[in-house]
Amino acid sequence: MAGVLSIIDLGIGQGYQDVFEMQQRLHARRVAGEIPDTLLLLEHRPVYTLGTSASEEHVLWNAEALAEQGIELVTTSRGGDVTYHGPGQLVGYPIVHLGEQGLKVLEYLTALEEVLIRVAALYGVNAGRDGRNRGVWVGNSKLAALGIRVSRQVTMHGFALNVNTRLSDYGGIVACGLQGVGATSLQHLSDTVLDMAEVKAGIAAIFAEVLNYEVQ
Repeated sequence: MAGVLSIIDLGIGQGYQDVFEMQQRLHARRVAGEIPDTLLLLEHRPVYTLGTSASEEHVLWNAEALAEQGIELVTTSRGGDVTYHGPGQLVGYPIVHLGEQGLKVLEYLTALEEVLIRVAALYGVNAGRDGRNRGVWVGNSKLAALGIRVSRQVTMHGFALNVNTRLSDYGGIVACGLQGVGATSLQHLSDTVLDMAEVKAGIAAIFAEVLNYEVQ
């Protein structure tokens, strides 16, 4: 029997801390069994986030440069190193009970990658995995980043898919702590500005398909 998935579209211009606090509230309610699994979809204001294993040396711009570029710097509870969120990037935060879905952590991460690979294929982009580094890649460039936290079998944080992202904003960090790799976007790869509402619909449908949900 398929589980139920609630999808919440938070739109654009979301501050990182506000959405993080919302995730925490939803996480607590999911642990308590008060709500079904939930997928938040949104675009953040420009921000660099430092995960639990991040090195501050991987932030290349100083405070003055960050202010000039209008990019915030925050620490967060997800795994991983430093990454970027901003306009034109579709961020998904699934609040998923892995136990009820019958998923182990690595299986869940692989499922998220599968969702994003299939979405990229909708736009003629042949994306794939890197056996050493999580995420979705096209050649030596990362198209989508993953970073999660699991507590009491329920997930937080999730994925960030570069759709129409301003790729120059990656210049201020060593993204995910990986030297010598690049960042790319669906817009760059398809040479087309994509309709974000259409991409969100694709993400929602494929997420439900891959993880066996009925959308509420």
